[in-house]
Amino acid sequence: MAKSRKDSGDGELEPPKRGARGLWNGAISFSLIHIPVSLHTASRAHQLDLNLLDKRDFAPVGYQRYNKSTGKVVEWNDVVKGYEYEKGEYVVLTDEDFRRANVEASRTIDIQTFVDRDAIAPYYFDTPYFLVPDKNGERVYSLLREALEQSKKLAVATFVLRSRQHVAALMPVDKIIVLNTLRYSEEIQPHPDVVAATKKTNGSASGRELTMALKLVEEMSEKWKPDVFTDTYREDLLKRIQQKVKAGQTHTLTEPEEEETARPSGGGKVVDLMSLLEKSLAQKGGSSDVAARATKRKHSAARRRSVTRTARRA
Repeated sequence: MAKSRKDSGDGELEPPKRGARGLWNGAISFSLIHIPVSLHTASRAHQLDLNLLDKRDFAPVGYQRYNKSTGKVVEWNDVVKGYEYEKGEYVVLTDEDFRRANVEASRTIDIQTFVDRDAIAPYYFDTPYFLVPDKNGERVYSLLREALEQSKKLAVATFVLRSRQHVAALMPVDKIIVLNTLRYSEEIQPHPDVVAATKKTNGSASGRELTMALKLVEEMSEKWKPDVFTDTYREDLLKRIQQKVKAGQTHTLTEPEEEETARPSGGGKVVDLMSLLEKSLAQKGGSSDVAARATKRKHSAARRRSVTRTARRA
């Protein structure tokens, strides 16, 4: 299946084009309205591609599919899916079987209800996708996007992707509709019993502390700029790799260093929270610092990306 997005060569992804074949093609359906759309990946992995090695000779360790009866390697084209209905007896299933199980469900994003935008807790959100209108669907697509925008609602829908039914939230983002799959309630762990989250502090200073904390939050607030934040650990790891290559330590197994364990002194240390809040506010120096920090982070990220590209070319 063709990918709907591709790398343009400079690290940026090209947006999906209208009419491009997506991961899934069907329609959004609510009440009597159908909007033909295609589903496109909205996220990508951004991590170092590491290989597994045998530490005895540093040869790559491969993944092999093998026939459990003969022990022979099975080519990917010869692998099919099967359901074991009795011990050792299987029903073979193809993509067409998954489609025929419920043709309507496999072709439709069926909106079940609308909820307030902040009604769904963040830990329910799983994987984002772009919804792109197909030919003759632009007008109704735009209508739904605008209705979601003005009502400040999310549409909660069900649909089938890769042989599994998902529940999803549809939301307006910029000029498009984003579909974000949701975890089912049984996939969410019970909340930890965090007493500190609800415990009220005693003493007359608590009101002043909250006032100072709110002021610090305000001082550090700024417009959301996602491009300012980059995976600096990935770049640090690349530097570590370059150091080992330069030092000729490519086959050296780095052993962990001993770390001193901090031991609390009798009774623990009393934290002067007001003093820490006052010092933090003094360091911020007002809202102009916020913009300066954002600019500094962006420039630092650009320099790191430049260094990384140079290291890769080397």
